[in-house]
Amino acid sequence: MSTAANGALRPLHPTLAPAVSIAPCAPDLPRRPLQRWAAATLLLVLLACVGAARADVILHAFNWPYATVEARAAQIQSAGYRAVLVAPAYRSEGSQWWARYQPQDYRLIDNPLGDTDDFASMVSALQARGIRVYADVILNHMANESAQRSDLNYPGSRVLGIYASNPTRYGEIRLFGNLSANFLGASDFGPATCIGNYNDVWQVQNWRLCGGSGDAGLPDLVANSWVIGQQRAYLSALKALGVKGFRIDAAKHMPVSHLNAVLTADLKSGMHVFGEIITSGGAGNGEYDGFLAPYLANTDHGAYDFPLFNQVRTAFGYGGSLSQLVDPGAYGQALPGARAVTFTVTHDIPNNGGFRYLILDPTDEKLAYAYVIGRNGGTPLLYSDNNESGDNRWVNAWQRTDLAQMVGFHNAVQGDDMQVLSHGACHLIFRRGSRGIVGINKCGSTVSASVNMNNSVLWWYSNYTDVLGSGSVVNISSSTYTFQLPARTARMWKR
Repeated sequence: MSTAANGALRPLHPTLAPAVSIAPCAPDLPRRPLQRWAAATLLLVLLACVGAARADVILHAFNWPYATVEARAAQIQSAGYRAVLVAPAYRSEGSQWWARYQPQDYRLIDNPLGDTDDFASMVSALQARGIRVYADVILNHMANESAQRSDLNYPGSRVLGIYASNPTRYGEIRLFGNLSANFLGASDFGPATCIGNYNDVWQVQNWRLCGGSGDAGLPDLVANSWVIGQQRAYLSALKALGVKGFRIDAAKHMPVSHLNAVLTADLKSGMHVFGEIITSGGAGNGEYDGFLAPYLANTDHGAYDFPLFNQVRTAFGYGGSLSQLVDPGAYGQALPGARAVTFTVTHDIPNNGGFRYLILDPTDEKLAYAYVIGRNGGTPLLYSDNNESGDNRWVNAWQRTDLAQMVGFHNAVQGDDMQVLSHGACHLIFRRGSRGIVGINKCGSTVSASVNMNNSVLWWYSNYTDVLGSGSVVNISSSTYTFQLPARTARMWKR
């Protein structure tokens, strides 16, 4: 949820034979006698070359002006990002970051971060460099303007007067519709009742998000035919501008029937659609069972992988074990890879007081990024802001050397299978096909882990060098290799 109104709010065994590597044709075979490979395994690898799923790292350019995103297009490309999630694109007012999540009008892009022309220019610049633009969209509610007016006409008479004062400009940046009249009215909203129980699915999906202390809350849209038509027209206009994905903000607060009525097959064609449904766990957790599981069962959309995030927090926390990260999806603590958007921090976590307890220790966050970006499964999302939270921690994170190196590793091994080689309370080591190895040690002393290499597809007598700049090299020359992981470090060795 992205608004100030919501202030409160069978693991794999490490000695198993390697899984099939879904790699680019031709497959990268180990530099050892071919008889070490079962013929059936080789055949499966060759068949897998038909096509590998892509899961490019998404840069969340949080609250960046559209012109800034455009100006950094070459750097974004060089850093290895192939998709950028940008700030909500419609009319909104106010300098605070959360004001971007309070829409006034879908029919044009006009906010402090830029207008329709700026947005279109940004999309073109990124497209020219092979980078997809994802739009952050809000379909659940409109802006809370109760302090200014009592009606529910949007955008309202004041804003209509602004349009009328410069019809040429506003006509040029119009996406659709008639800007001389309101496009929403009282009949398009539910009751002015604040959610009182965030575990009650009906309340959460039909009542208002409010901030307490008499706050009237965010007017909650209903799924009538007019609202659905306006929302479809809006998303269609963004798609026509070249947008290739939609992040559905506050999807937890919308009935699935509403989402499905808007996001029909034609709109979703060629698009990456994923929803924000915050939960405090996976299968067996009340929020997961009540909100995320039904969403996954009744849509084909992706979603933020909050189950995995909570597993990561537990594993890196005091008393946790990195063995919990061997295969969390096997027991419902991670989403299916094809539908998961994975992360270590979202914009809500540092910027909303009710979520700040979820912030990881800085070193743990770096180690968690090595896991999330290095693993096979899910589309990683990397958050970078302008210090809206005041922590001064995620400013320019998108070009931080270690994170850019992790993105490079991800791109090099993308599509390759994953096999855990060793794990324990302090450490996790896994390979990505025959191209890379990831090792993580969360504890305060060095971990030595000896691994049997007889059944591994890793290359022998070939250097795997740590892309994170430590100078560490892995060179396998016998049936057992001992990995050395210094305290509180990650290694991402690439051949």
